[in-house]
Amino acid sequence: MQLTLGPVLYNWKPEEWRDFYFRIADEAPVDTVVVGEVVCSKRSPFLESHIPAVVERLAAAGKTVLMGSLTLMSLPRERKAMAELAADEAFTMEVNDLTCLGMLGGKPHAIGPFVNIYNEATAAYFATRGATRICLPPELPLSAIRAIARSQPEVTFEVFAFGRVPLAISARCYHARLNKLSKDNCKFVCDQDPDGLAVTTLDDEPFLAMNGVQTLSYTCASLLGDIDKLRDAGVGALRLSPQQCDMVAVAKLFRDVVDGKVSAAEGAPQLERLYPLRKSNGFLFSKPGAAFITDSGDVRRIVPAA
Repeated sequence: MQLTLGPVLYNWKPEEWRDFYFRIADEAPVDTVVVGEVVCSKRSPFLESHIPAVVERLAAAGKTVLMGSLTLMSLPRERKAMAELAADEAFTMEVNDLTCLGMLGGKPHAIGPFVNIYNEATAAYFATRGATRICLPPELPLSAIRAIARSQPEVTFEVFAFGRVPLAISARCYHARLNKLSKDNCKFVCDQDPDGLAVTTLDDEPFLAMNGVQTLSYTCASLLGDIDKLRDAGVGALRLSPQQCDMVAVAKLFRDVVDGKVSAAEGAPQLERLYPLRKSNGFLFSKPGAAFITDSGDVRRIVPAA
């Protein structure tokens, strides 16, 4: 079973972003790394000068590099940028917006978790269009994952296994609105929350998290204890989404559990120390996403659903 490091979803400082990937290249036992700005195109210019060095470092370390597309294209300049990325023969694109399929013209590509693939027929359609790997949406239950993965054995299926869960994307910017700014003059205030900004209910309970134009779960998904179930279902890769924690250590822990060097029971408290945000895996068991289901089937804890 492979490990994939998903794209950084947050607005990190460019040098921090670059150094993060340099360390991933040098130290993290991941097989595939997704690079690029997938949430907000306004952030892209800050990263462009660093992308060649990041890709070169990752490739030199033996990682497979995918270039992530934007999740929502709404402007001509965004479509132009994605068309240029799709035409670049040096990279394999991970598609997060279906507009990119026409740009690719059937070239081999990956599909990100932002594309709604909920059944075997949809997975088969994308496979015939050139998809060689598919990261399934994080809200799918295990039964659906199993049915889809077994229907297309030639495709590598991946599941979102760690990180705040991406739930929605909008044309409006929540961070700008919160700070009484327009989206066009946002002053990039989302960089004040490099791990997302928690959203609470009227009862002051954490509910969701916002990241510019993106809505995330408040809880951190963790399928560390469910790896054997996913392997048996035909899942070929686990996706780790970068958070403000030691992601090299997170990757090493997942690698050790996948390889059987550490049990999931032994690994769980280690993961809590690495990233103490409340964990969840409810979607996998057809429960509210913010629930955490134990091996015995008990709901260990639940917060307002996300």
